Amino acid sequence: SSTMSLSEAEVQSARCAWEKIYVDAEDNGTAVLVRMFTEHPDTKSYFTHFKGMDSAEEMKQSDQVRGHGKKVFSAINDMVQHLDNSEAFLGIVTPLGKKHATQLKIDPKNFRIICDIILQLMEEKFGGDSKASFEKVTNEICTHLNNIYKEEGW
Repeated sequence: SSTMSLSEAEVQSARCAWEKIYVDAEDNGTAVLVRMFTEHPDTKSYFTHFKGMDSAEEMKQSDQVRGHGKKVFSAINDMVQHLDNSEAFLGIVTPLGKKHATQLKIDPKNFRIICDIILQLMEEKFGGDSKASFEKVTNEICTHLNNIYKEEGW
């Protein structure tokens, strides 16, 4: 019934890794976005209200950056809760992908960038095992998002 390539054990260890970082969803979500905007400044162009912000400090304090960081982490959290139910998982990923493809016109490579930064942060905070156990989840998310983009004609 599942299109997911994760075993039950992989789902469990991915959830454990995710829980550690999700405890501080707003701070960690913000850290991920700030790192993305700093290391890939072109990604800021999608967020009109972040454009003028150049310092990481300024971004960290911004309610809009914090709000979006939390939103990103909440969306991933919903996906993580449904890794063992592909229908529910796709029910979350599909509208999100469609919105980013059609309304927001976000280049799909940015999903990979944000996932890689989440993995980096996990490794820094909790070590390589956490990163390794969550890597399959990020691949799963990015694969599904890319498929939705293809369906939308990207």
